[in-house]
Amino acid sequence: MRYGVVFPGQGSQAVGMGGALAQTFSDVRDLFARAERVLGYDLLAIVRDGPDDTLRETRYSQPAIYVVNYALAVAAGPALEVVASAGHSFAEFCSLTLAGALDFDEALGLVAQRGLAMQDAANLAPGAMSAVLGLDEQPLRDACAQARAETSGVVQLANFNAPGQIVISGDRDAVALAGDLALAAGAKRVVPLNVSGAWHSDLMAPARERFAPFVARAQIRLPRFTVVSNVDAKPYTSVETIRENLVRSVTGEVLWHDAALRLVAENLDAIVEFGGSAVLAPMMKRVPGAPPAKFVGDEAGIEKLRASLSAGAPA
Repeated sequence: MRYGVVFPGQGSQAVGMGGALAQTFSDVRDLFARAERVLGYDLLAIVRDGPDDTLRETRYSQPAIYVVNYALAVAAGPALEVVASAGHSFAEFCSLTLAGALDFDEALGLVAQRGLAMQDAANLAPGAMSAVLGLDEQPLRDACAQARAETSGVVQLANFNAPGQIVISGDRDAVALAGDLALAAGAKRVVPLNVSGAWHSDLMAPARERFAPFVARAQIRLPRFTVVSNVDAKPYTSVETIRENLVRSVTGEVLWHDAALRLVAENLDAIVEFGGSAVLAPMMKRVPGAPPAKFVGDEAGIEKLRASLSAGAPA
């Protein structure tokens, strides 16, 4: 069986994720213990007990999502033979760790620095994000251009999640106007997102500059299996490109649908999403030619997956 693994990014966190998993699997307990040494605080207590407001803060949510996502993949065991992986936004760190391009401790340190830098940038320049449904890319780019001209603010395309589902990001007034213009251009709906910052927009430029030196110093290797970047939707073939894309991703567009198409091109038999909540597995149903996709987010899901793998059956 040729398995692909995908990891969800920010917004997939949920209080309670990983708590029971750490009780059940010693490997997961060890990862949380290592995380506490790297971060200097008890991450397990936050993901297990919350409160939700704390877990939603970027400085906590990004390390929490990274650790839980990766811990779930580790708990699946060696019988899950991964041949390709991709992560949504910063969850690419999970794919790179699973593929041996980054060590767990170093990747977590980078994720923590990224989250802190983005939180500070958001505090300096509060922004907004909205999901625009049912409008093609070019009309939405035109709406954002008009909104920028009329408000002198920042608004741009941020996430290409699926055909007809694109997220815009930037200054609150500019995002609101771009949403109105998108509706006038034929969008079916515009849904404001519950976020604390304008992720993947130029408002995050201070975070990108602050984060870049940490990436430059990191020990990074070529992945041992295919890792598809969500920045350019291409498999990584050089360490330098990994460094460039990890920095670019702070302000750049997330080309998730294109990355999913490239993942499917690996002739996979099944795809498993590991995370705190199901985000990407449902999206895979809209990807042409995609194999069956399964979400695994707790110890019960891990036990079922391990049983399937032991029996040699599809996940």
